[in-house]
Amino acid sequence: MNVPFDPLRVAAATGCDVAPVLRERGQREVFCGLTGIIWLHRKIQDAFFLVVGSRTCAHLIQSAAGVMIFAEPRFATAIIDERDLAGLADVDDELDRVVSRLLERRPDIKLLFLVGSCPSEVIKLDLSRAAARLSGNYMPRVRVLNYSGSGIETTFTQGEDACLASLVPSLPNEGNASERSLLIVGALPDVVEDQWKRLFCGLGMARVQFLPSRRAAELPPVGPNTLFLLSQPFLADTARALEERGAVRLAAPFPFGVEGTTLWLRAAADAFGISRFEFDRVTQPAAIRARRALDHYRAALLGKRIFFFPDSQLEIPLARFLAREMGMQLVEVGTPYLHRQHLAQELDLLPQGTILSEGQHLENQIDRCRTAAPDLVVCGLGLANPLEAEGLTTKWSIELLFTPTHGYEQAGDLAELFARPINRRTRLVA
Repeated sequence: MNVPFDPLRVAAATGCDVAPVLRERGQREVFCGLTGIIWLHRKIQDAFFLVVGSRTCAHLIQSAAGVMIFAEPRFATAIIDERDLAGLADVDDELDRVVSRLLERRPDIKLLFLVGSCPSEVIKLDLSRAAARLSGNYMPRVRVLNYSGSGIETTFTQGEDACLASLVPSLPNEGNASERSLLIVGALPDVVEDQWKRLFCGLGMARVQFLPSRRAAELPPVGPNTLFLLSQPFLADTARALEERGAVRLAAPFPFGVEGTTLWLRAAADAFGISRFEFDRVTQPAAIRARRALDHYRAALLGKRIFFFPDSQLEIPLARFLAREMGMQLVEVGTPYLHRQHLAQELDLLPQGTILSEGQHLENQIDRCRTAAPDLVVCGLGLANPLEAEGLTTKWSIELLFTPTHGYEQAGDLAELFARPINRRTRLVA
């Protein structure tokens, strides 16, 4: 059983950075990358996401978003029907007409994403060429970009990665500025972004920007003087694109819980030459509040056994948080893809002997989960109800993307997401 920790102690010698990983190849159960539109369309306020797909794609987005019929969201689906699939219609002409009607109706759109799907890939629709053609027609009023949200991707969070990677070539050059800047990468709730702006400002770091920005005209500049921090562990393509522009990634754990947030902020502070005394002065009040919030949920989670199915790529940072700060025991931590370079600091902090798995073989993992009979299972929506019917307690992994969970102020909310299903099960069996 784990005990409370020193939040600045990095236990590399006892971590899992060199631990063997069980690599699974078989049946998978994941959402497609279109799901990322649900949080991305709320973030970029003058962007629009046009999915080129089937009615199934439209139903997925509409039901996942929970949008009411009288709402006017910033996403839609251009339906590929039988005439398109049979080659009886010119799909490019159809798409041009849809985009023209959309921009006439929504003059507020400044950035339009054409989002590919499984059906658009089946008929070999070249959305990159379509985006270039449409961008040429509508620039400078509207920029048109494209990315793939196809279900062929590794996991549903790949949609955000593909979207942000498509933005990187459009980022302005940082010019002749000699002063270094910090870029925070990942779509974050506005409340979290505002909290971090205040913390960085308190540390004396004025040149801090975010990708994605809230407005298409406010895209951050990037270049050799740009240092960036990933706020999500699933942004491998975006990180690679930024590095190709000359930006430098700061290695750090991810900002979940007190420990992760402190080490994440410290990576930036150290890079900008901020003293340890000044760092503690600015961050300690928020860290103390966060620890008090975590204390409220520790009794419910302490010693409980948790099993992570691979789904979102958040699994390893969350496992670190739950093991080291909440005293949970890690039965198995599965992730769709293990990026060892980006997760090196997280692996260092995992308890020694943690069982890691990469990829998915659904039947084998279900068998291991049944045998282990953990107190809590983190999994996708498609597995949750069947596992609940077998008597296991589950937490939907997708809820961890829809809910603000980063940083000091959300640490208690993050712990509550895991404590809630355990408390519910306790009340039901009482």
